Amino acid sequence: MATNTDSDIPVFQGSMVALITPMHPDGSLDYDSYRKLIDWHVSEGTDGLVVVGTSGESPTVDVDEHAELIKVAVEHAAGRIPVIAGVGGNSTSEAIDLSRHAKAVGAQAGLSVVPYYNKPTQEGLYQHFRTIAEAVDLPSILYNVPGRTVADMSNETVLRLAQVPGIIGIKDATGDIARGALLVRDAPTGFQIFSGDDPTAAALMLLGGRGNISVTANVAPKLMHELCMAALEGNAQATRQLNARLATLNKVLFVEANPIPVKWAAAEMGLTELGYRLPLTPLHEQYHALVRNSLKDAGLI
Repeated sequence: MATNTDSDIPVFQGSMVALITPMHPDGSLDYDSYRKLIDWHVSEGTDGLVVVGTSGESPTVDVDEHAELIKVAVEHAAGRIPVIAGVGGNSTSEAIDLSRHAKAVGAQAGLSVVPYYNKPTQEGLYQHFRTIAEAVDLPSILYNVPGRTVADMSNETVLRLAQVPGIIGIKDATGDIARGALLVRDAPTGFQIFSGDDPTAAALMLLGGRGNISVTANVAPKLMHELCMAALEGNAQATRQLNARLATLNKVLFVEANPIPVKWAAAEMGLTELGYRLPLTPLHEQYHALVRNSLKDAGLI
């Protein structure tokens, strides 16, 4: 079992795309486009793939599809780019099963979301993530996104979990910079803190975060990579300039629930067909010009 001081723990940094799952208009999975997206991200400089998470529509793919999407990503990436597999769930045993599969097919780490709907206590969150880490020898990145899960993992619980062997970092999607700054300050050496909120990612990285698990990178991978590198190098001026170029897009891609706008944007760029699964529905036409213009303003179309 890896520990947070082991030299063989993977170190992730930079722009890690929260990859969309391409679908045909009938909602069936489009594995050809999925592979093409992976190739494109490699060529554009994306630093890591995070697959079958929120942006990958994990709630509406079935268990077999979920497992296959992880497997295909690892096989097609073929070591060119690290793959972090979405393995979370609100059932600890199911999260363990997904983590075992991700380990078996060669994912570099698992991203494990705070359990949603059943609203565990802080002790329940601690036991959930500790149990997964003890059951599967796969580096684990916690994922706190209270806007979706209702349950909110406190900094105190995160710091307890940072001491658990195998838990190597967190995706903080709270958008709370003050809270993130405290986490960066208090986390043990080697514990990797990533933004999960595009509008505030630059600020968190300048404070010491190691990267951004990004929705925007689905359509602006090169720019997001450059932004992350500038921030990690401490180049505040370049970070501000790049962030200004992406700021409107970072906001507009959330005019409806993610991944509705970003999948529309990807289709507009010719990267994929436009397909969703219910209960997600296509982007309302009132937002089409807004998203299209934000892509133009960023120089993407």
